[in-house]
Amino acid sequence: MHSSLAGAPRGATGPGGGPYPVPARCSVVLHPPPRHRVIHDLKTATATLVFCATSLLMLGLVMLYSAGDVQKAGGTVFFKSQMVAALIGVGLCLCMSMIDHRLWKKCLWIIIPVALALLVWVLFQKKTNGARRWFYLPGGFAFQPSEYAKIALLMFLAWYGEKHRLLMPTFWKGVCRPALVPLLMIGLILVEPDVGTALLLLGLTALMLFLAGARARYFLVPGIIAIIALSVFVRYNPVRSERIYAWLHPEETRLGVGRQAWESRVAFGAGGLTGRGLGNSRQKYSFISEHHTDFIFPIIGEELGLIASFSVVLLFALLVTAGFYIASRAPDLYGLLLGAGITLLMGGQAFANIAVVTGVVPNKGLPLPFISSGGSNLILMLGCVGLLLNIARVGRPEPLAEADDVPAATSLTPQMT
Repeated sequence: MHSSLAGAPRGATGPGGGPYPVPARCSVVLHPPPRHRVIHDLKTATATLVFCATSLLMLGLVMLYSAGDVQKAGGTVFFKSQMVAALIGVGLCLCMSMIDHRLWKKCLWIIIPVALALLVWVLFQKKTNGARRWFYLPGGFAFQPSEYAKIALLMFLAWYGEKHRLLMPTFWKGVCRPALVPLLMIGLILVEPDVGTALLLLGLTALMLFLAGARARYFLVPGIIAIIALSVFVRYNPVRSERIYAWLHPEETRLGVGRQAWESRVAFGAGGLTGRGLGNSRQKYSFISEHHTDFIFPIIGEELGLIASFSVVLLFALLVTAGFYIASRAPDLYGLLLGAGITLLMGGQAFANIAVVTGVVPNKGLPLPFISSGGSNLILMLGCVGLLLNIARVGRPEPLAEADDVPAATSLTPQMT
């Protein structure tokens, strides 16, 4: 706003005796911050992102070595495989940070078919723990195609939201048509079965479409249908219904289906404020069976205590904050949606895992990002960090939501001029 207009009373006259000019759209103008300040803020966000991801990765490697004490190899079983995945993931992270993120939307014509083909192909693999989720590779390594499908899905939704940004407020082209590819992927993942990943991708799809400009009221009917379908699925699926019952009655089922959740609480309680000490967990000895994968967070709480557990939560909160800031400074709508989707993926998966092991929600079988044993997920998470770093490298001086080329319907903040 011009300085002569600031604080002018209603009905006041200008220097020439006439009325003050009234801005056409808004009485407040938000000026973008200086370029040097934005660069400094982006550097801070980038440093925060790298620090959080590195800290979580290092903690994960240490805890996996500790969790491996119950194995004959003395801790090297999980540690070695995770170290290999970490090296591959760091290399991927560096590559993704140097490749312009906008180039990936030009490759969607092959990224999406490959993701769908892998999800179909894995259904013909042998079952492990009652599910077909992995391709087994030479050397004892395994690849989970649903992890690749996560980033492919985010790239597709970001591309669609940018390409059809003017049509996103409509029901058919803003919700129905862009949901076809995600629903196909989610359906294939449900067949594996992997309910946790399917629910995570369903939530991500809804949030991405909403951020791209789809109206909130259009999700009411699909949401009701999804809730009814999920209820029917749980009702007639013995494994899922037993998990729900165990979640509602933890003490009654502590010796059966609800043992994992109950022993997790015991681990947190035994750790106290400072923990038993690194490597001194008792719960990892046959009490918590998945102590190196989905339930590694209780082992952190038992060995390192409440302070370390809270620090892990804080690191994830800082990582999510840095991710959203970087996304808000993306050079285009595609980068904004992709960065926001990646941040939601990392934060949502961390929240879901921590909520499960603390008994807030029923068991969903999602790993804790950067920490849980699992090469496919670790490589994906590090690749996502690389994408965010590239978005930060080409960041813009003002939030994209205030740019003239983005309609108000697609803005993440109220549009002002």
